[in-house]
Amino acid sequence: MIEFRTSPDQYRHWALNVDGQVATLTLDVAEDGGLVPGYELKLNSYDLSVDIELYDVIQRLRFEHPNVRAVMIVSGKDRVFCAGANIAMLGQTSHAAKVNFCKFTNETRLAMEDATEHSNQTYISVINGVAAGGGYELALATDHIILVDDGSSAVSLPEAPLLAVLPGTGGLTRVVDKRRVRRDRADFFCTVTEGVRGKRALEWKLVDELAPRSKLMEVARAKADSLCDDATDETGVALPLLDRTVTESGLGYGTLDVVFDRDGGVANFTVRGPAVDAPQDIETMLAQGAAFWPLALARDLDDAILYLRANETTLGVWVLRTEGDIDRVAAADYALADNADHWFSREVTLYLKRVFKRLDVSSRSLIAMIEPGSCFAGTLLELVLAADQSYMLDGVLEGSNATPAVLRLTAQNFGSLPMGNGLSRLQSRFLDDDEALAKAASAVGADLDALDAEEYGLVTFAPDDIDWEDEVRLAVEGRASLSPDALTGLEANLRFAGPETMETKIFARLTAWQNWIFQRPNAVGEDGALALFGTGRRPDFDRNRI
Repeated sequence: MIEFRTSPDQYRHWALNVDGQVATLTLDVAEDGGLVPGYELKLNSYDLSVDIELYDVIQRLRFEHPNVRAVMIVSGKDRVFCAGANIAMLGQTSHAAKVNFCKFTNETRLAMEDATEHSNQTYISVINGVAAGGGYELALATDHIILVDDGSSAVSLPEAPLLAVLPGTGGLTRVVDKRRVRRDRADFFCTVTEGVRGKRALEWKLVDELAPRSKLMEVARAKADSLCDDATDETGVALPLLDRTVTESGLGYGTLDVVFDRDGGVANFTVRGPAVDAPQDIETMLAQGAAFWPLALARDLDDAILYLRANETTLGVWVLRTEGDIDRVAAADYALADNADHWFSREVTLYLKRVFKRLDVSSRSLIAMIEPGSCFAGTLLELVLAADQSYMLDGVLEGSNATPAVLRLTAQNFGSLPMGNGLSRLQSRFLDDDEALAKAASAVGADLDALDAEEYGLVTFAPDDIDWEDEVRLAVEGRASLSPDALTGLEANLRFAGPETMETKIFARLTAWQNWIFQRPNAVGEDGALALFGTGRRPDFDRNRI
């Protein structure tokens, strides 16, 4: 089982030191600390275990250290920053493990950039030696790159010439889209193993600053200090180790349960709304800390998505339900909106945004079921809008005295939780249809029954009690019967309408090509580059262009 829950006292690869508004994050990978046996993490090379810790510390910096303004990423090893993803690990893991590894590292790098853009925590890479492949991709995700100018240290993306694969963590996209490196120079850079060093790296915009080895940390600290401000001391919120139960039949959290239907290939999510009224003042929200329902929901749902993606790959259909008091869900949204200028409210909303983005890029079919007793309002309504299909019961089942289900839009649905394309899920749903979007906006705060929701375009179907059970069953069974490969491609193409961004390029273009290349014999065959790396034998490439 791959475990994504961790805490600083469990870290083996990273160390965090906070000095006022400057944090130093030191990468010192334990060679024997790999996720599974069979390889050594030499030269600060990494596997999933390293990135699990990195993701955790990024979260903690935002919630536990809100005063931090600059984060310096440094190496704990002499003359090597990071050698990138461990090649032996890539050579021995399954195709699914490689793809999931790349997806998670991409999400983690994007979370770092999100902290720089929205949380005033700017990341700086301090490269003291070689930064190769994923090591340079880690640096690319930071806002400022300082390279030691010693005549030998270089940055490189050698995956294509050495391994017959692509840089797996957004390197190609960030070089041209983020750093604006000229295409011809980028092409040369990405096809030579030795990379680029010193003045050429600076001239080509591959790094931002050079420093002699004797002054490297002095220059880095000066840059970090320049990013500090006059922020008052804010007390952070502790993130205790997440409480979760795992059984053969499912997962249990404080805000949700996931029940496995292994025969049907289905994971049934039930998200629970707040058990008590959400506090409306920031002091009480802070006092609740990690127990504040929107934050607890973000943490629980985040872990559930990661757990299922890594450990339950045959559960290809995720059915999304909610239960609880819809007024309390809406009130939690209002609490976040009313305190939007406070760092805690901001960070909770940003965390929810990242979790829903993780749902968007999960290669699983998403079906939302809206039934009596559900509480799909605002934040939870995003589950419906994220779903590939949604079904809302018109009325109640025969013999039931339950109250019919309703949906309720809040301000959260209109831009607070954007997708990777920069649009809200409603904007993506009603692409270039201002009339439909305005109609939805006019219904904010109103309870929409099934026929209203269908009219407003918020659900796919609204069967009555006579057809409900058959339509729901056929929807789930039909989805589960289709080819998982075809569905992954279909969903990824349909979910991201509208503008292309650096983020959508990374997931829809780069990751898709990497997925294909990871199955090609030139890379992973017996005579492929990954299998022969380090043996002294040259790979035998199939020269056909496909």
